[in-house]
Amino acid sequence: MQVFKVDLTNCDKEPIHILGKIQSHGFLIAVNTSTKLISYLSENIIEYTGKEAKFFLGKTLKALGEELKLDVSGSQFISCLLTSDDLNMQSLENANPYYLELDEKPYNIILTKSGTEILLEFEPSVKDEFDSQKIIGKAISEILSGTSLSLLLDNTVKVIKKIINYDRVMVYRFGEEGHGQVIAEEKNDDLEPFLGLHYPASDIPKQARELYKLNLTRLISDVNTEPSDIITAGDNLLPLDLTHSELRAISPIHIQYLKNMGVQSSFSISLVSKGELWGLIACHSYTPKFINYKARDASKLIAVILPSAMEYRQGEEDAEKFALLKDNGESLIKFIENQSPITSALTENKITLKDITNATGVALLFDKDVTTVGTTPDKLQIREIADWLFSNLLDPIYYTHKFPEVFKPASAYSKIASGIIACVVSKELKEIIIWFKPEKVQTLNWAGNPEKPVEMDTNGTMQLSPRRSFANWEQIVKGTSEKWNRSEVAAVINIREHIIYTIKKKANEIRVLNEKLIYAYEELDAFSFTISHDLRTPLSSIKSYTELLLQNNINLDDNAKVVLGRIKKCGDKMAFLIQEILNYSRVGRMGITEKKIGMQYVLDELKTEALETGYNKKMQFIIGDTPEIQGDPVMIQQVFSNLISNAVKYSSLKEIPIVSVNGKVTKDEIIYTVADNGIGIDINYYNRVFELFKRMDNVNDIEGTGVGLAIVKRIIEKHDGRIWFESILNSSTTFYVAFKNNL
Repeated sequence: MQVFKVDLTNCDKEPIHILGKIQSHGFLIAVNTSTKLISYLSENIIEYTGKEAKFFLGKTLKALGEELKLDVSGSQFISCLLTSDDLNMQSLENANPYYLELDEKPYNIILTKSGTEILLEFEPSVKDEFDSQKIIGKAISEILSGTSLSLLLDNTVKVIKKIINYDRVMVYRFGEEGHGQVIAEEKNDDLEPFLGLHYPASDIPKQARELYKLNLTRLISDVNTEPSDIITAGDNLLPLDLTHSELRAISPIHIQYLKNMGVQSSFSISLVSKGELWGLIACHSYTPKFINYKARDASKLIAVILPSAMEYRQGEEDAEKFALLKDNGESLIKFIENQSPITSALTENKITLKDITNATGVALLFDKDVTTVGTTPDKLQIREIADWLFSNLLDPIYYTHKFPEVFKPASAYSKIASGIIACVVSKELKEIIIWFKPEKVQTLNWAGNPEKPVEMDTNGTMQLSPRRSFANWEQIVKGTSEKWNRSEVAAVINIREHIIYTIKKKANEIRVLNEKLIYAYEELDAFSFTISHDLRTPLSSIKSYTELLLQNNINLDDNAKVVLGRIKKCGDKMAFLIQEILNYSRVGRMGITEKKIGMQYVLDELKTEALETGYNKKMQFIIGDTPEIQGDPVMIQQVFSNLISNAVKYSSLKEIPIVSVNGKVTKDEIIYTVADNGIGIDINYYNRVFELFKRMDNVNDIEGTGVGLAIVKRIIEKHDGRIWFESILNSSTTFYVAFKNNL
């Protein structure tokens, strides 16, 4: 007999499906499907037949039937079963139980398959003692009359108690960590209530839960009886797999656990939802109690139907919760579709991102910015949360009601963010939405201290031990929030899809605009050609004829000469304006060839040109530091030529005009200033300074086209630089030009 020691390292591996024993309220026979011979028996068969188990090993079932003088019909049935070459076990198991009499005593035989063996489990029975069809129909009707999930479960425990007549029937639901809670109960009046109590995961180990998923019912008829060993032939060393056995013996640890609770008999019904063990209907009797197979089978049918009914009722309750969130979500979707930018649509209306869940705050990380609504951690903390999420998330949706447990820094702000739900909008762009729920301090009532599931044996080994105390043990839980319900998760998934759809739609619109822009550039090229060819030619003719008339002025009076002079001046101005437009257009389309530019030489040349214009002979032109910059030499010269030309022109009316140019180097940029003490810029014109053809009212007498600064801005943008200015009307103007420090 194999002895299996259970300690902390193997408590979840205890082989409870191959313990080599059965409960003693019935006996077991296993027949090999190949040899048709009895290969395993439970030793307690002697108590039912008067013959020792080893007497039957290696014999046929027919021989056993003849020896025991089994009822003829039963004996023939079993013999035919095991001599047939075509065993349809599924059909045979569906027909369980099979009734027969042994020594004039009625038995139910339950057939199951175990590897190469067929198990025949004999249990006491009373023929036709249980009208399953009548009872089950009524029971299901009573259960489904519950109009809510809680009423549905309350009805369930009442009906099950009527069927099996146990002292206490409970619905026991498993939590996320494996702990359980009693959420419905029907009991005898003299018993203390267990409703609401929590039980630690160690009470039902992992391998036991797996068996609960395979066997939907489990009976322990009397915890005080000794289990019966299963024997086999000497050369058959493999233990018999009792996974699907009805009589399978109980783990000694669990037997002691029940004894410590004062329970003499227990019956459990598994509630499996979507392939997972949702919970159990746990039934306790404080006296030994056997439940006939048909009653157990009726309970199993309830267990099969109940999860679907629970899902339906839960769906109804979720639908009510989801209705308001859905309405808010639909309003938000309309804002997204009809309003720009997306950030404003999501955070600046009466209905915001926060309102599609029961969160108290939400943060939107979009377009390199953080926007918050409601109560949230600060923006630095939000960015830290986002970094952690992007580093750890495998799926686009993540939620937890115990955030400080998985992200330790969140303990600092657990009062406002113990729960989060996040959805990734773009992993590449680090764009994400995070909702927050505040801490909800909970008081959990445990049936005994859940933190002490083990104790030390006499050899000093820490072993899993059945708990002896089930007294109420109170635990205060912090760092958790109200859980995110299914309607909230659904709302987040829905809004994420619409945001992504809208972003893609806008991206497509931008692509269309880019295509139109390319077409517009092509049109601009054609327009430029028209200007350079079709407009310049007649303009040159006008200018030539005017000059010719002025040179041959014998027959012209003074007024005619004045008019011709004005025509020539306007022609020159128009030719200059056309050239400026061409320059502006050309800058937009030209590529740049970056080189290291020695600014001292460039500025000295421009200074010489400025002083030669003759605007004001008293002008002072100061050149300070001239650090080198990286850029296109032609374009950079055009930038400073325009800025210096403007400074010279607009300060020329001062008694002593002063123009200064100076450069300085910072960590990231090289910044040049071009300053003058001229007429300044009216604050009302600040937003129009870099627009085409925009000039102030106070410069009408000064030559210019309103194109130069627009060209400068285009060139600076092509160099990924910045340009801005400061000005005081009638006092001074300073333009700042910043280039990236790539040197």
